[in-house]
Amino acid sequence: MQRGVRIVFIGVSMEANVVGKDRAFVVALQQALGRRGYDPGQIDGVIGVRTDQAIRAFQRDHQLSVDGIAGLRTLKKLGLRDEVEVALAWLEEAQAQDGVAELIGAGSNPLLLAWGKRLGISYKDDRAPWCGLFVAHCIAHALPAEALPTQPLAARSWLQFGQPCEVQRGAVLIFWRGTPSGWKGHVGFCVGADTAAYHVLGGNQGDKVSTTRIARKRLLGARWPVSVAMPAHPDLWMGSATLMMSQNEA
Repeated sequence: MQRGVRIVFIGVSMEANVVGKDRAFVVALQQALGRRGYDPGQIDGVIGVRTDQAIRAFQRDHQLSVDGIAGLRTLKKLGLRDEVEVALAWLEEAQAQDGVAELIGAGSNPLLLAWGKRLGISYKDDRAPWCGLFVAHCIAHALPAEALPTQPLAARSWLQFGQPCEVQRGAVLIFWRGTPSGWKGHVGFCVGADTAAYHVLGGNQGDKVSTTRIARKRLLGARWPVSVAMPAHPDLWMGSATLMMSQNEA
């Protein structure tokens, strides 16, 4: 994958869905605007009033959506598209929830119940498998207009999510449990791989959000949100097999 400045997809259009996450990106943006005669003010890595005005003026002059957001089309027109690295907002949300666990015994984690309530998912208590709930929360949090499967608690229903893709960082991976032809499954986000397994950040893994290894042979499919352009150079980090291999994520 090309290394460079980091950006984040947070919305649903090809234009208004990219926001600078670090100062280096904003500096590069300000410098590119300045080179084209659009004064961004002080080159300080901060999108202030003058930088916002410069972005809007550039967009207006180039028949782009005038929203002040440096999206993919704006970056391409500015000559910055090849300098950026796509960061994945839904994966960042997943990483932020690392360690969230179900309650053992009586009761349920109020956070898990809140995820279900917010999304209109009938998640009644922590006795139910919640890997699909976790994925649904992360996708909906980062991409609120992205359509979720009709039954997000059913792991295999995620085979109808988004669009098919290569296995890559951030992809939604769907696995079989029990038998390949059965109904049981598991779903999570790809964060890496080794020769025998995919490294999956998911919910209900050891009764919590965690990263585990799942055998490659159990993979049913990989999916990508339709509202986000797939990276031109898919990133699949190859790591060591130091994590234990998961056998059953129930």
